[in-house]
Amino acid sequence: MKIPFINLVPQRARLKDRIDEAVSRVMDSGIFILGPEVELLEERLAAHNDAPYCVTCANGTDALILALLALDIGPGDYVACPSFTYVATAEAIQRVGAIPLFIDVDLQSFTLCPLSLKAVLEALPDTARLRAIIAVDLFGQLADYAAIKPIADKYGLSVIADSAQAFGAKRGGRTAPQWADIATTSFYPTKPLGAFGDGGAVFCASEPLAKRLATLRFHGRDTAGTHSLIGMNSRLDALQAAILDVKLDYYADECAMRNQIASQYSAALECASVGRPNLCDTATSTWSQFTLKVPDAALLQERLVKRGIGTARYYETPVHVQPAYRKFEQNVGSLKNTEALAHQTISLPMSAYLTGDEITYVTDAIMGEIETINKTETWRPLQDSNLQPSD
Repeated sequence: MKIPFINLVPQRARLKDRIDEAVSRVMDSGIFILGPEVELLEERLAAHNDAPYCVTCANGTDALILALLALDIGPGDYVACPSFTYVATAEAIQRVGAIPLFIDVDLQSFTLCPLSLKAVLEALPDTARLRAIIAVDLFGQLADYAAIKPIADKYGLSVIADSAQAFGAKRGGRTAPQWADIATTSFYPTKPLGAFGDGGAVFCASEPLAKRLATLRFHGRDTAGTHSLIGMNSRLDALQAAILDVKLDYYADECAMRNQIASQYSAALECASVGRPNLCDTATSTWSQFTLKVPDAALLQERLVKRGIGTARYYETPVHVQPAYRKFEQNVGSLKNTEALAHQTISLPMSAYLTGDEITYVTDAIMGEIETINKTETWRPLQDSNLQPSD
């Protein structure tokens, strides 16, 4: 059996007729950028994410850049962010001229570690240039904003939620826009709510901030047609908006299906050599990825490939050691958890449309390979407790 890491075909088959009709409607309208399709989608996205305002844009990276620009963050400012994330998080900081300050992550949730954040900020000789914290909602679960927010408040920092993988997820009954000053998301095709191209959105609770975001995404052009800000060209295509509008009708159902599959994975992979995702008691997840911890993720991936099972190793080279970001090594605190996860994590096939037979094939293969490896290899033990900066 061959199981791809991501398979969009079953969803396409389910939604084909409705999506084809939506695409034809846009083609007939002749309005291809912004317009009524985008306005409708923004209203629906805001409602689904419990946010007063939503401003769409061209992609998830632009969403982060727009958030930083809207908060007047620019050259010389410091923005804290995790290193165990896609490079776009730090790239957006660099694109506005700001400087990333890399923070470690929590070993259980893989999201920004509040203890590490607190330790790094307390050790800074000068916090005057600190402006914001970008917390990444990784693999479908929100970061620990209840612990992050008091730290941000102490230093007068804005909180931005990079929620590209967790649109609509909750923690403590609140969505990312309800926790953060600004939340962003991505509609890249492989995301739980994915377009047939690129797209992104920014969420906030402030009307002036929403107007500023809308101005910035359209070359700094305000509703009067005046270019009042230096902005950028980052507008959502109407075709993508129409497709996302259809997909949003099925999103809650598909998230429920993803949660069921995650539960099946978790139940079948109970093993001392496997660390399963730890969902906070008050959290819901979109399960953008189902990511395991094993002593040697590269070895397990190599063996699963031979069985026809697609996997991914996310962030095996964390941002702070990527060539373009090594110049910020003076801004790197202890990242021991990040470095451990880079070696230990592997993501399994995840889709709302995985079948029972596919799940069984994947889990049986993993358990079989782990049994074989345990007989022939000496695996390093899993690191289950957080390493603190002093360790």
